[in-house]
Amino acid sequence: MGNISTYRKTIPASTKNLSEARDFVAEYARKNGFNAQKISDIRLAVDEAITNIIKHAYNGEEDHTIEIELTFKDDRLCVELFDTGATFSIKTFKQPNIEEKIKQKKRGGMGVYLIHSLMDNVSYGREDEANKMVMCKYKT
Repeated sequence: MGNISTYRKTIPASTKNLSEARDFVAEYARKNGFNAQKISDIRLAVDEAITNIIKHAYNGEEDHTIEIELTFKDDRLCVELFDTGATFSIKTFKQPNIEEKIKQKKRGGMGVYLIHSLMDNVSYGREDEANKMVMCKYKT
């Protein structure tokens, strides 16, 4: 079993805190040997996930928090996001029609698709009365 490092941060559920969350994740990914492209992917996935929590789980209400937990184990980083808002179910998620969105120049509705494209593993669940999203990325 390899070394395990864990880092935590709690941020207010506001889009004003997106850069703080992205920078937190990027800093530790860099310290743990992830290359620039992988860090960029992780930053974007975290940005999309937190934006979805703010917009959909918390319905834009800013008097909530989001807990971020980073776990580095061997050659993998897992980002866990915890919130106490409305629950998301991947079963009810409809894959967006990418070509249609581009044709119509529509923004939005691509977050879940992007997260799954950028990260190696993504899962959703509940833990201790909180929603838990786990996104993992391998170094290689």
